[in-house]
Amino acid sequence: MARNLTTEEVAERFRTSVETVRYWRHVGKGPQSFKVGRRVLYALDDVEAWERAAREVSVA
Repeated sequence: MARNLTTEEVAERFRTSVETVRYWRHVGKGPQSFKVGRRVLYALDDVEAWERAAREVSVA
C-alpha cells in the first residue's frame, strides 16, 4: 500500500510552513494532492517526483 503524507508532513519534509504548502496547492505549484473526505493528502511517490523535478530545474 502506498504511503500518503498530510499537509503537515509535506511542510515538515520541505522545512516550510503549512500555509506555504496550502498556497502551493492553491496555485498549482506543489506536489499532486488528493482529497479523502475533507483531508488533503499527498502520495509519497508524487512528493518525491515533485522534489526530483524541482532539483532538476534548480540545477539547470
